Amino acid sequence: MPGRTSTVRLTGHPDHTVSVTCSTAACRMPPRSKDTASMPRFAAEHAKAHGRLAGARPNAACSCGSAGCALHETRVHCAGTSLLELVHHPAVGQVWTLAEVCQACARYIPHITILAQGPAEPPDVPDPPIPVGPPAPVPPLRRR
Repeated sequence: MPGRTSTVRLTGHPDHTVSVTCSTAACRMPPRSKDTASMPRFAAEHAKAHGRLAGARPNAACSCGSAGCALHETRVHCAGTSLLELVHHPAVGQVWTLAEVCQACARYIPHITILAQGPAEPPDVPDPPIPVGPPAPVPPLRRR
């Protein structure tokens, strides 16, 4: 299953307004706003809300690896648990990227916040037997 990626972008306009766009098709963003001070926080919270709603999927492929490791400079062999992370690079400033990546790639991506982690791969060990009957008596504690 391919890893998910979505982007929230804040765009300034010549009339001193800003608008927020989201790459998720179902999102409907408010119209342009003159409140340029609060819109970056709104955009960041919108991206985080997508992460809280989506959660990490244990069987997701690394979106970074399938995109040629575009989120970091070093080529990495994808491995480890699936993570859902928010990337916000301060130099870019107006773009927040939500991506499902593996643990190996996450180590090389700067400026991330991990929002969710998929469950680790279950080991191939059978479940222990479930005890049947009353529990064994517990000896009393000795006091000194």
